[in-house]
Amino acid sequence: MPTVSLALNPFNADASIGKITDDLNGTGNAPDFDALLAKAEGALRYDVADARLYSLIGEIKYRQGKKNEAYELFEQAQKLSKTEILALQRSIGRSIEARNLSKTVGEIDTLLRRWPDRFSTIAEGLPTILSDHEGYQAVLAAIRSGTPWRASLFPALGKTPEGLDLANRLLLDLTGSSSPPTTSELSTVIAGYIHQRKYEPAYRLFLFSLSDEERRLGGYVFNSTFQPVSGGKPFDWQIGHESGVEVTFLSSQDAVEGEGGAIVRFLNTPIRNAALQQYIELPPGSYKISLAASARNLKLPKELFWSIRCLDPAGEIARLNIPEGTYKRQNLSQSFEIGSLACPIQLLRLDTAAIAESWRFRYIGMLIMHKLSIERLPS
Repeated sequence: MPTVSLALNPFNADASIGKITDDLNGTGNAPDFDALLAKAEGALRYDVADARLYSLIGEIKYRQGKKNEAYELFEQAQKLSKTEILALQRSIGRSIEARNLSKTVGEIDTLLRRWPDRFSTIAEGLPTILSDHEGYQAVLAAIRSGTPWRASLFPALGKTPEGLDLANRLLLDLTGSSSPPTTSELSTVIAGYIHQRKYEPAYRLFLFSLSDEERRLGGYVFNSTFQPVSGGKPFDWQIGHESGVEVTFLSSQDAVEGEGGAIVRFLNTPIRNAALQQYIELPPGSYKISLAASARNLKLPKELFWSIRCLDPAGEIARLNIPEGTYKRQNLSQSFEIGSLACPIQLLRLDTAAIAESWRFRYIGMLIMHKLSIERLPS
């Protein structure tokens, strides 16, 4: 309550700054810049070392069109406090305009280390910075040094086609460094490509991101034996958070009686999907999907099945039903076709036929999937 504070103490700098800022950014009538300038300069006489006041006076002059005077005041504010937020933001804009992008990145780093919630204010300028060689190298160096705003960078870049390509380039340059790409960063960019319908670069980035151990799990279905090494990236197994279902991956060495695989426990509740899926890329041709599975007291009020769906255009291609009951290593298979019409990417998903979550349709028991594979059939 700056007005009340000023009435109690006219020399309260915090209250003066708050009141002038409120008036300057008010949504009502146009601010009276001359009156606000007089108030700010009056407050400065009582606190000549307050960087915020220099910055505030600079902002008023900037909005009056007196940019040279404004930048001098912003520079003075930064001499007193390197993290003065308003001066930093204006200085960043000026550095971008002047194409001094190495300085820009340094100022962004200073701003976001002190004010991490302000990332959105600089996000729009990131493609411009990264499109320049000097700016790109400065951002790459900041990421390698462990800057805390790295976590916000890739989601921001993933929102546009231009940003995705720049994010992809950063990830490739970080590979093999002391700060390699994280699973979250890779997933963000891969998912961004999928959202933009750029399926080929999405799949290439996934393949490039695989470790030597992960490459041994390759195939039409990645990690077809459900080894507990999945990172959750698209084109890898993604485990959701469906209530009423628990999904665990166990190797044969860790499982009871050597029965490893994906263990799906149904907790006596209605469900709509079984929280397990993977993007796949199958070219046109004839295929067979096969599942080796065991079950214990599995009760399915509605169908439980693996579906293969084309994403673009949307539509179901194949469905492999899973029987209920108790059984051991039952082999199931279903043939299907990928037509010559465009279907560049598919979604492999464990689903149910439930439409609504009615308590009349509760799924109970355990399903153990030892291997799920897709093979191409001779034409």
